[in-house]
Amino acid sequence: MSDEAQLAAAYTRARPRLVRIAYAVTGTLAEAEDVVSDCWLRLVEAHEIEPLQDVEAWATVVVARRALDTLRSARVRREQYVGPWLPEPWLQAPDPADRVTLDDQVSFALMVVLERLSPAERSAWVLHDLFGMEFTEVARAVGRTPAAVRQLAARARKHVAAGTPRIQVDHATHEAVVTAFKQAVTEGDLPTLMRLLDPEVTLTTDGGGQATAARRPVHGAERVARMLIGMHKKLDGAYEPTPVLVNGALGLAIAGTDRFDFVLSLTVDDDRVSRVDFIRAPEKLALLRKGTP
Repeated sequence: MSDEAQLAAAYTRARPRLVRIAYAVTGTLAEAEDVVSDCWLRLVEAHEIEPLQDVEAWATVVVARRALDTLRSARVRREQYVGPWLPEPWLQAPDPADRVTLDDQVSFALMVVLERLSPAERSAWVLHDLFGMEFTEVARAVGRTPAAVRQLAARARKHVAAGTPRIQVDHATHEAVVTAFKQAVTEGDLPTLMRLLDPEVTLTTDGGGQATAARRPVHGAERVARMLIGMHKKLDGAYEPTPVLVNGALGLAIAGTDRFDFVLSLTVDDDRVSRVDFIRAPEKLALLRKGTP
């Protein structure tokens, strides 16, 4: 095998992990893929100057650094975003025979919480706590000292713990709740739907100014339940919500002729839905993606 072929093979093996890192830092799959593609070009240039002994280690630092730069730039745009900004969902077909998921590593609920962190905090926590990088490596990527990134990760850890579900549920429990949720909404069963919702549930819709969406989150089981049933009635039975994996957990989607009209992510805490996130912004609703993140 030629040197170039060996380099390409090593990068191909590392790519799934690199995309996950870039996605967790940036919050969008499109930007993550751009970051990883750019890294390959830089990798080739660096290897021509001096052969790299550990392709994945080198690429991880470069991808993390570039993802952080991308996030900092994106923050300015997101501050001017129309309505709430939600991360871009990672979609897969719910096929048990071909189920390779993100699981809890980059769950949608986690992605929402990460938006509350500063870019440096987010990067430090993602790289160390999520992907197991040593603080010395994180420091190289973030451009801080190891002691500084240790503090950044510690602060981020507290925010993540406060914002993610208190009780983790397995896939079977999550899917049972989602199935019951779908049935209650489509049948207009308000009492059952309210029992499935946490009393403090929050519903957030992201339309990006290009699709109908609430400008502010809706709170409380009764308000959220009535809004969901009302939204379904407006569809007038024209579209049926279909199951789809959203960041490795079962969610729902309604598809038009050539694209998704919306994707719905449900966060289940214990046996109740604590968050309902509607993604309606057209640029975040690419065609169904299958494959390993």
